[in-house]
Amino acid sequence: MSTPHIDAVLGDFAPVVLMPGDPRRAAYIAEEHLAESRQVTDVRNAIGFTGSYEGIPISVMPSGMGMPSAAIYITELYRSFEVETIIRIGTAGAFSPELDLRDMVAASNCITNSRMPEYLLGGPDYDLLPTPSLLATAADVANEHGVELHQGTVFSTDIFYEPDDTLNDRMIGDGVLCVEMETAALYALAETERKRALSLVTISDHLITGSRMTPEERQSTLDQMISFSLKVAIKEAAIIG
Repeated sequence: MSTPHIDAVLGDFAPVVLMPGDPRRAAYIAEEHLAESRQVTDVRNAIGFTGSYEGIPISVMPSGMGMPSAAIYITELYRSFEVETIIRIGTAGAFSPELDLRDMVAASNCITNSRMPEYLLGGPDYDLLPTPSLLATAADVANEHGVELHQGTVFSTDIFYEPDDTLNDRMIGDGVLCVEMETAALYALAETERKRALSLVTISDHLITGSRMTPEERQSTLDQMISFSLKVAIKEAAIIG
């Protein structure tokens, strides 16, 4: 049966879901990368799709912007639609001087300024981590296809327009690779719901150098991320059965 934010029925979603932030990107993935895709929900313009990639059922569902929005869709997918795995695919701003525009990062760890994980996980002592075997699958796919995949700590923030002028330097000093707004919620909810999760992001701008991708570069680069994440998704589907 449908939930307050997803107008679908059991069986409409595949066990593995790709989760971009933007509903238009979800539609693009379904139209350009999935075979026989069909729309399964469109509540509040959060348009979700299910299709197949190399014969394997895969779904796409947008998260919206920020952890509160993402947490709604993540929770409902995990609890009500027998989704086992969510792979976030999004963009991030780089802190690390080792990262360039268009680089891909797998969040092997996450830190956050949000209180959401503390509430979900029952206290301040927690680790925000991906499913280890899913991270390993991403690394294997990268090796197989000659793709450079950075792994490291990602900062999930509740504040897009950061007022703290010292933040960038502190993040660099702590070895944090980049910043985005949804991974902490995904990892905390995967832990509480006993499900599987991984966050993959593409560097779209650099917070230290000030460089950023053009709209054309963003589109072509995200196509690379989409193709990569779909390869990860079908291997994950085989693992979870």
